[in-house]
Amino acid sequence: MKIGTIHGVGLGPGAQDLMSVRADRLVRGARHVAYFRKAGRPGQARRIVEGMLRGDVIEIPMEYPVTTEIPRSDPRYNESLSSFYTGCTRHLATLTQAGEDVVVLCEGDPFFYGSFMHLYTRLSGLTPVTVVPGITGMSGAWTACGSPMTWGDDVLTVLMATLPEEDLTRRIRDTDALVVMKIGRNLAKLRRAVEAAGREAEAYLVEYAAMVDQRVTRLCEADVVTPYFSILLIHGKGRRP
Repeated sequence: MKIGTIHGVGLGPGAQDLMSVRADRLVRGARHVAYFRKAGRPGQARRIVEGMLRGDVIEIPMEYPVTTEIPRSDPRYNESLSSFYTGCTRHLATLTQAGEDVVVLCEGDPFFYGSFMHLYTRLSGLTPVTVVPGITGMSGAWTACGSPMTWGDDVLTVLMATLPEEDLTRRIRDTDALVVMKIGRNLAKLRRAVEAAGREAEAYLVEYAAMVDQRVTRLCEADVVTPYFSILLIHGKGRRP
């Protein structure tokens, strides 16, 4: 019997016309489409492909058992997610064993801070898996700023706002160009770290990059922001001709 394939498809930063040709083809032709979402929410990946799916598509929403209800430092957090990813892996592998292909929708790039990588490591060796790279959210964010991100020998650092405040401050101070993701509930802490590093005047917040609600604001001028879909940027100023 033919074995099906799992396709981890990068959808890019949020606009359908920023998807690759391969991603577009796979999404439009898929009979089985899986995607991650928070319980009770449609999910950003599913929003991106609205209107693209075939009429007889079978959707497989994979709902996180926990997001912010338990601290990441609590052992129950990893235990709950590990069990969740194992269950998702089992379900998808069962479909491929029956000869079905499955497209897993991935915001940005599947191998860049995404949930798909947790499936990929579990699926490898069980069933064929392919990955379609996508434009990262941070690429969409610095393009929205209309300014080059790195020059010459600039060092680019990518941080998660979930890091301890002292680590954020040190790394922000020591790098040339900066991207901070996963801001969420950590916006106040991130502001303090940027200020302590003496770089508040250089920092931008980009909300909903490449989406209809896109907004670019200097951090020092930002008042009300939507931190879940925000990325903080500090552009490099390195060597140039």
